[in-house]
Amino acid sequence: MGMTFGLLGPLAIDVDSAPQTPPRAAVLRGLLGALLLAEGERLSVGRLLELVWAEQADHVGRGAVHTGMSRLRTWLSRFGDASVVLDSDAQGYRLTTGPAAVDLARFRRLTADGDPAAALGLRRGPVLAGLERLNRADPLVTSVEDEVRAAALSLARTALADGTPRTAVPAVTALADEHPFDEPLHAVLLELMAADGRAAEALRRFQALRGRLSEELGIEPGEQVQKVFLALLSHGSHGSHGREGPGADLGPPRAPSQLPPDLPDFTGREEQVQAVLAALADGRVPVIAGMGGIGKTALAVHTAHRAAADYPDGRLYADLRGADETPADPARVLAGFLRALGADAREIPEALDERSALYRTLLADRRVLVLLDNAAGEQQVRPLLPSTPAHHDAGAGPRSAVLVTGRAPLTALPGAHLVDLAELDTGHAQTLLRRILGDRRVAAEPFGAAAIAELCGGMPLAVRIAGARLAARPRWTLTRLADLLRDERRRLDELAAGDLAVRTAFAVGCARLSEPTRRTFRLLGLLEAPDFAPWTAAALADVPPQEAERQLEELVDAQLLQDTGAQPHPRYRFHDLVRLYAREDAEAADDPAVRSAALERAFGAWLWLAEQAADQVPGPCLAPIHGDAPRHPLPSAVTAALLDDPTAWFDAEQPALNASARQAAALGMVAAAWDLAACQEKYCDVRGLYDDWRTTHLAVLEACRTAGDVRGTAVLTRGLIEVTTWTTPTDSTQTMVSLEGRARQLERMFEQVAEPRGTADALVLTAWSLVAQGRAREALDTAHQALDLATLHDHPGGRARAHQIIAVAHGETDLDRAIEHLTETLRLARSIGNTRFEATAIQFLGAAHGRAGRVELGCELLSRSLAMARSFQDRYVEAFSLLYLATLYAATGDDRARPTAEAALVIARRLDLGHHLAQALGILGELDLAAGEHAAAVAHLEESVLVWRARGWRSFLAGALRTLARAYEASGLTESAERVLEEARELSGTPGRGGAANGGTDALTHGC
Repeated sequence: MGMTFGLLGPLAIDVDSAPQTPPRAAVLRGLLGALLLAEGERLSVGRLLELVWAEQADHVGRGAVHTGMSRLRTWLSRFGDASVVLDSDAQGYRLTTGPAAVDLARFRRLTADGDPAAALGLRRGPVLAGLERLNRADPLVTSVEDEVRAAALSLARTALADGTPRTAVPAVTALADEHPFDEPLHAVLLELMAADGRAAEALRRFQALRGRLSEELGIEPGEQVQKVFLALLSHGSHGSHGREGPGADLGPPRAPSQLPPDLPDFTGREEQVQAVLAALADGRVPVIAGMGGIGKTALAVHTAHRAAADYPDGRLYADLRGADETPADPARVLAGFLRALGADAREIPEALDERSALYRTLLADRRVLVLLDNAAGEQQVRPLLPSTPAHHDAGAGPRSAVLVTGRAPLTALPGAHLVDLAELDTGHAQTLLRRILGDRRVAAEPFGAAAIAELCGGMPLAVRIAGARLAARPRWTLTRLADLLRDERRRLDELAAGDLAVRTAFAVGCARLSEPTRRTFRLLGLLEAPDFAPWTAAALADVPPQEAERQLEELVDAQLLQDTGAQPHPRYRFHDLVRLYAREDAEAADDPAVRSAALERAFGAWLWLAEQAADQVPGPCLAPIHGDAPRHPLPSAVTAALLDDPTAWFDAEQPALNASARQAAALGMVAAAWDLAACQEKYCDVRGLYDDWRTTHLAVLEACRTAGDVRGTAVLTRGLIEVTTWTTPTDSTQTMVSLEGRARQLERMFEQVAEPRGTADALVLTAWSLVAQGRAREALDTAHQALDLATLHDHPGGRARAHQIIAVAHGETDLDRAIEHLTETLRLARSIGNTRFEATAIQFLGAAHGRAGRVELGCELLSRSLAMARSFQDRYVEAFSLLYLATLYAATGDDRARPTAEAALVIARRLDLGHHLAQALGILGELDLAAGEHAAAVAHLEESVLVWRARGWRSFLAGALRTLARAYEASGLTESAERVLEEARELSGTPGRGGAANGGTDALTHGC
C-alpha cells in the first residue's frame, strides 16, 4: 500500500496503514504540507518561502529552502516508497505520490462524483491543523478550505431538498464552529436545525452569532441570516389566527423603491461598504469614484440595499449618464423624482431651481435614500441633493440622504466623502468568479481561477465577463480561458460577453479627452514600465514637463490613470487592461516610426538621468563604460531636482528602469538596453537587489549577443560576474574556480573593443580566483598587471581594486605590506568620492590591524565601517564588518561575539551571500565548540563546509574542515574527524598551480 498522507486535518502519514510520526522540524512539516497541497504542481523557491516562512520570508534566504528540501528528501527516503518522489529543477520543487495517496485527491474525486457526505467524512479538522509554519492566507490553503466549505453547503442543500436535514447537521456544525463569522455557513446551519425541528436551538445560535458580530466586528447579521431568522419567527406564529405573519401580503408599497436589483454574487468591498454606510449615518454625501468597470454601481446598489431599512420613506435612483456625450438633464431627473414622491405632474414647475426647491420640500419630513449613479460633475448633482449637508444632529428628526457614483471624484460637493475604488484583490476576484460559476467548477481548477483573476487585473467587470463566457461554455476549462487571456493582443477581445465589454468601458472615458491628452495616453500605453513620472510622459510625447503634468492629471480625472501617491515626486500607473487599450489605440492611430521615436525618447530620458545618477551612487569601482544610444536631455532645473538625491531617484525608478531595459532589448534597441541595465549596477549592489541585477542582465545580454554588440556583451558580462561571484546560492559548485575562466574570457572581450579600463577590471577578477585557488604568486602578478593598466589609462577605481586584491594575496604572510596596500586603497577610494569602497577599505584595514594584534584599532575601524554601511543601507558591507568584528570579539573572549555573528548570519541567509554565510556559520561553530555545545558546533560547521565546497575557496574550506574535525572529535566521532582532517591536509598540501596554498587570505577576504 505504501505511504499515504492526510491533509484534511492535522498532517497524518501512514505507511502500509501504520501511523508514522511526521518530521520533528516545523520547517520540514511545513514544506511537506505545502508540496502535498500543490498535488504535483511545481512550487518555486520564492513561493515556498512565502508559504512556509510567511512574515519571516524576508529574513530567510533561499538557501534555507534548499537545505530544508535536502533534509526532507532524506526523511522521505527512509520509507522506501518509490511512488513518492521529491524532485527539483530551475523552476522549483514538486512532490509526486501515488494516485490515491493523499486524502485531498480522494476528497476532490468524491465531490466531483456528487457525494459530499463521503467527501466530508474524510475531514478530521482544518486543513493541516497545527502546522504553525504554513501561511494560511495563501491561495493554496484557502482554495482547499473553500472546497470544504462548498462541499458542506452542497451537502446542506441536498439534505434540505431530500427532507433529511439531520444527516448534514454534524458536518455543517463542525465547520460553522471553526468559522464563527461565516454568515452563509451559519445561515444554512440555522435552516438545517429548523427543518430538523430544533428551532429553539437555531434561535440560540442566531443570538450567539449576532452577539459575536456586534461585539467583535460592530455589525449586524447580513440579509441572508436575517431572512432565516424571520422565517424562524414566522414558524413560531403559525397557530395564531387573525394576525399577520412576517410573510403576509401588505399590499403595494407606499414609498418609491427604484433601486436596481442587488447583485447576488456581490463580492468583497466590505471596508468600502462600511465607509459608505458610516458617511450616510453621519449625514455626509458618499461619492464612490473609480475607473470604468471597477464596480462603482455594484457597490452603490449593494450598499443602498444594505441601508434600505434605514430609509422607510423610499429609495430613488437615477442614471445620470455622466460618461455619455449628452449627460442626463438634472431638470428631467427631478421631474421623475417628484412624480415618484407623489407630486401631481401638472404642478411640477418648469424652472430647474423651482423643481429643486419643491423636491427638497417633499423630502423635508421623510427619510429617503437617493442614489445618483454615473454622475458627470458637481454642477449636475447639486440640484439633486435632498438638502445641504451640514452638521447633522442624529436626533434632529427625519433626514434623507444621497449616494453618488462617478468617474471623477466630485469632492467639491458639499459634505462629500470620497470612497475611491480600486481593483479587487486576488482572493476576492476568485471569490467573485466562484459565485458566478459555482464552487465545484472553480474548485476543480484553482490555478486556472487564480490566473483568470490575475489577468483580469482585479477589475470586477472583467472578472464578470470572464465568468459569463465560461458559464456559457460549460465544456471549456478555466485554464483554456486563462491561456487565451495571456495573449495581450487578444485579451480585450476575449473580455467581451453579450452587452458587456471592457473595451467599451474604456472608450467612454477616452471620448471626452482633449486630442493632445489622448495622444499622450496612447503613447504611454506603449511603455512596459509599471509606473512612470511626469518627465517620462514629457519625453515620450515630446511636450514640456508642465504640459505633461496637466495631461496626466486630466487622465487621472478621467480614471484612465492612477496616481500612485508617491512623494515628493508624483508617479502614475495604468491598470493592466487600460494599458492594453491605450496600446491598441496607439497601434491604430500612430505609424510605427512615430511609436518607435516616442519610445526612443523615453528610453533616452531614463538613460540621461541614470547615467548621471550612477556617477553619484557609491558602489563597485568598475570603469564606467557607456554606449552610443541617443540621450534625451531634460531641462536643467528638472534634472537638478530629480537628482538631488540620486539613490532616492533610483529607489523610485528602478522597477521602471528594469522594465525599460528589457523592452528596449526586445525591440532591438540594444545599445539603450545594455546601458540602462549597466547604469543600475552600483545601486543594485548597495541595495542588495541581486535578483533584479542578475535577471535583467541575463535578459539583455542575450539581445547583445544576438545583435553582435561586443561592447554591451562585455559590460553586462562583467556585471554578471560581479553579482554571481559573491551572491551565488549555496547549491552551486566551485564558484571561485569557475571565476578564472569567466574573467579571462571577459579580458579578451574588452581587448577586442579596445577598452583597457575594462581589461583592468577583468584582471582583478582573475586575481580573486587565483587567490581562492591558493595560487598566490600568480594572483600577485595578475593584480600588478591590472594596477599598471589602470594607472596608465586613468582608472582610479581600478587602481583601488588592484591594491585591495594585492593586499588579500599577501594575507598573513606579509601583514605590513597588506596594510600598506590597503592604506592606498583607502586613499584612492576617498579621492574618487566612493564612500561604499571607502567603507570596504576601512573594513579590510580593521581586519588586518586586528590580525596584527592591534585589536583596539581593529575594532575602531570595523565599527566605523559598520556605521558607514548602515548609513547607506549596504547590507553586504554591513555583514562583512559584523563578521570581522565577531572574529575579533571571539578572539578576545568578548560576549558580543555570538550576537554579532548571528546578525551577520541573518543578512547572509536573506540575501544568499554564500561567503558571508559560510564565514558566519564557522564563527558560530567555533563559539559552540568553546562553550562545549558539541552538537550545535557540528551542525553549524557541517553547513559551513558545505557552503565552502560550493564556493571553491581552498584555504577557507581547509580551515573549516579542521574546525569540524575538532568538533567531531569532541563529539566522540573519531572516524569522521580523521576523514575530514585528511581532506584538510590534502587541500593545504596540494596548492594548485603556481605557488603555495595561502592559508591567510581568510583574514582579509571580501567581494570584488
